[in-house]
Amino acid sequence: MTPDFKAKITPIDRIQENLVARTERRVLNWLCARLPRWVTPDMLTGTGMAGALMVFGGYVGSNFDRASLWLAVAGYLMHWFGDSLDGSLARFRKIERPRYGYFLDHSCDGFATMLLVVGIGLTPYVELEAALIALAGYLLMSIHAFLSVRVLGELRLSYFNAGPTELRMVLIALTVAMYAAGREPPLIGQLNVFDLFVGGVGLVLVALFLLQTARTARRLAIEEPPRN
Repeated sequence: MTPDFKAKITPIDRIQENLVARTERRVLNWLCARLPRWVTPDMLTGTGMAGALMVFGGYVGSNFDRASLWLAVAGYLMHWFGDSLDGSLARFRKIERPRYGYFLDHSCDGFATMLLVVGIGLTPYVELEAALIALAGYLLMSIHAFLSVRVLGELRLSYFNAGPTELRMVLIALTVAMYAAGREPPLIGQLNVFDLFVGGVGLVLVALFLLQTARTARRLAIEEPPRN
């Protein structure tokens, strides 16, 4: 076995310190213990993707009927169920496939996030440009996370006590707010409060990417000093 192959299957240190992590872990373990044996991690991954498609459909449908936003809310719950349980079930049953699971899970995460965020930009409530800033910020943070796996052996799943579940909560709250408020008038130029919020989150993610990049580079510079 080559050293490079060994590196690929080295266990990854998962860092998850979000606010609901402990409660969520108890809920996930409870669900894993009660899921029928015929339910597989791959089925749950598919369930999560179906939820993301529901979210996208709900957002697009809101151009014709605002009530479609409730489909998006239901999709978020379905996405949480599948996306959070697929890896949890594999670990609970001790049937992990590290390389396969890592590749499939994060590939699906990237596509699902694209559906969610672009979907927000296709509603009549948020400008697509604002949503694309948020998508760019998320993808930059994803790149940082994947690079950290390679150079540090750790996968950070939360920042400032917020992780994927908290993000879904924020997006659900945003969706309910769009349903309740309808089309908001512009505050700055053509941007309304929803545009400013979504675009602002994107800018925060870009800034966090720059901060984490600087911190990681400084840490690596100490661990790997220049050679004479």
